[in-house]
Amino acid sequence: MTATLPHPIVTRDRWIAERKTLLAQEKALTQASDRLAAERRALPRVRLEQDYVFDTADGPRRLGELFQGRRQLLVQHFMFGPGWEQGCKSCSFMADHLDGMAVHLAHRDIALLAVSRAPLAELLRFRERMGWRFNWASSHGNDFNRDFNVSFAPEDRVDGEVFYNFHMTPFPQTEAPGISVFYKDDAGDVFHTYSTFGRGVEVMMGTYNLVDLTPKGRDEAGLEYTMAWVRHHDRYEDAVAPPASCCGAKA
Repeated sequence: MTATLPHPIVTRDRWIAERKTLLAQEKALTQASDRLAAERRALPRVRLEQDYVFDTADGPRRLGELFQGRRQLLVQHFMFGPGWEQGCKSCSFMADHLDGMAVHLAHRDIALLAVSRAPLAELLRFRERMGWRFNWASSHGNDFNRDFNVSFAPEDRVDGEVFYNFHMTPFPQTEAPGISVFYKDDAGDVFHTYSTFGRGVEVMMGTYNLVDLTPKGRDEAGLEYTMAWVRHHDRYEDAVAPPASCCGAKA
């Protein structure tokens, strides 16, 4: 952990004056973010020609069948490869935010889905352990992950680099995180509208937004890598037992 930085102790009037200066910057950032969101929505779309079929808890389903009756689908590319003991802890940190958001997103015509390359049984076993409820599909039998540049075969590497986050870059693992958005029209055609990778996935990490409000902030400067502090929520030293599942068994 980094050392606590000294801060001047001032009067309330002085604090308000400096807070208002910062508020002006925050408002400018919010307005810039609104403009950027409008440009994001205006991006062109790509019709998906590939007929991806996923393994789900309800049986095999095509991508267009995973919209849960909605027009928009938000997919978390969750790092969980075949044979892994557990899902990526940083992707799990992201996924911890999903269940609370799902009902609100549903009322904005958005369905949520996690997709990983591990076989479905491995995904559902881990989901039960973590006490999650969101839908999780396995792309084990299709090319979805490779087509969206979040899984890498040996032949995908060129001089040790893979195509990730829209450019060639070194990436040591076979799986990578990301978020993709899809739209389904009246004819049932599915379109890819947006993807974000790297630090772009922080949009799902609401915890970070709150941490950024605090005096110590993320406090990650002295760590081996930025998210080294993150654990699966049941692996922190003071972790509590997960809630019982719907059938009464412990998750």
